[in-house]
Amino acid sequence: MYVAFLYTYPIKGCHRVEQESAVVRPWGLVGDRRWLVIDEAGDAVTQREIAGLTGLVARTNEGGVQLSLAGQPDLTVAEPLVGPSVPVHVFEFNGRGVRAGDEADAWLSRAYGQPLRLVWLEDTGQRPIEPGVAQPGETFAFQDEYPVTLANLASLDALNDWIAESGSLEGPLPINRFRPNIVLAGATPWVEDTWNGGRLQVGEVVFRVARGVGRCTVTTTDQETGERGHEPLRSLGRHRNIGQKLLFSTHLVPDRLGVLRVGDPVTPL
Repeated sequence: MYVAFLYTYPIKGCHRVEQESAVVRPWGLVGDRRWLVIDEAGDAVTQREIAGLTGLVARTNEGGVQLSLAGQPDLTVAEPLVGPSVPVHVFEFNGRGVRAGDEADAWLSRAYGQPLRLVWLEDTGQRPIEPGVAQPGETFAFQDEYPVTLANLASLDALNDWIAESGSLEGPLPINRFRPNIVLAGATPWVEDTWNGGRLQVGEVVFRVARGVGRCTVTTTDQETGERGHEPLRSLGRHRNIGQKLLFSTHLVPDRLGVLRVGDPVTPL
């Protein structure tokens, strides 16, 4: 088993960025989901609310991020290390984000036709992983539930077989529908289910395997066009409804830090 692809998403909900290597911090991969789009109330705005975020390309650079979107001029935003903070709400998390500034807010608001703000999570320690599930001191950035997500290409093949057998014309789906950080190749389908509660070594990095990922409507969104369909949720509902969650891929928590690289071996411990 080995790492086939590595992805980061600098702004939560934005287009993926393919990486050859990635530094792992306690809160996730460097360059992954430290930025967040919010509305005027401070609520997170993701592809659940605006499917068109699939077109937003955000690339991190020295001390900031560059925003690109068809029909808009590129904009480079510096990390707001100091500045006014505003309330942010991501699911049950209520914290503070540092505003990127008026120019970034105007750029996003113009692009999507509604008032939006861009914020930076300066303090990654303010968002603990779910109490009662995490170990003391485990935190994450603006990811959904845990710092890192791993998806298995063999499990995707099995899922696409189910979609084809159902008669749906929506498949085969690409792995980017599930917005993982680490994509695993050379494994058997659903082997990731057997790792829950254990540890996984990926190259020089060791992760605690937390649990499977319950999937939402974002997986029905074409990551190139923003169009929504019905799959994979219909097929996951028939075949992977486990504990009232439609499971695909698995959550990881960094245990020993280091650098991930495409081609790294993956070994359960």
